[in-house]
Amino acid sequence: MPKISEEHRAEKRQQIIAATLRCVARDGFHKTTMAAVINESGLSAGSVYTYFRGKNDIIRAIAESGLTTIAEAITRFTPSHGSEVAAPPPEVAIEAATQHLLDLSEELDVDLPKIALQTWAEAARDPEVRDLMAPEARRIRDAWRTYAEAAIDAGRFRKDADPERIAMVLTGLLPGFILQRLMLGDVTPKIYAAGLTDLLAQPD
Repeated sequence: MPKISEEHRAEKRQQIIAATLRCVARDGFHKTTMAAVINESGLSAGSVYTYFRGKNDIIRAIAESGLTTIAEAITRFTPSHGSEVAAPPPEVAIEAATQHLLDLSEELDVDLPKIALQTWAEAARDPEVRDLMAPEARRIRDAWRTYAEAAIDAGRFRKDADPERIAMVLTGLLPGFILQRLMLGDVTPKIYAAGLTDLLAQPD
């Protein structure tokens, strides 16, 4: 029997993850069974179970892969230590992060905001899912903290501001964008960023 290459394994795993995302976006977590994933993936049950023992295994893979790459998007506009480039204002950072999420949704052809909301709901219900997703949430908040530290250095916030508290708020703005986009449908990255500008602006 020929040896399966790492590239082939990665491709099959990604095929199964993508199938799971489509199922969750369409049917929600509770109705997304392994049978549904197998059917959606176009692979045999044996093939799917070769790579994943069950649904939570796939959820873990999704979390560990950092699928939304929000943390990486935040890191891209955070200057490295000692750089002469200043960190952008928070409204620019938020617009970039939210637009990245929508761009990636289009690229993957899945509704990532809807999947995120369903994931949070499942995490609230199931401690095991919460534990699987928590490291990625922490990674995003850590990325915002690094941004906040650079933004403080750039004079975007008070010198005595707490970067961890700023990171908590900026992290919370992402779910707020997702929830309003799904429920009300009238929020865009540009409008959201403009609202943050208005909120932070000092009165004349």
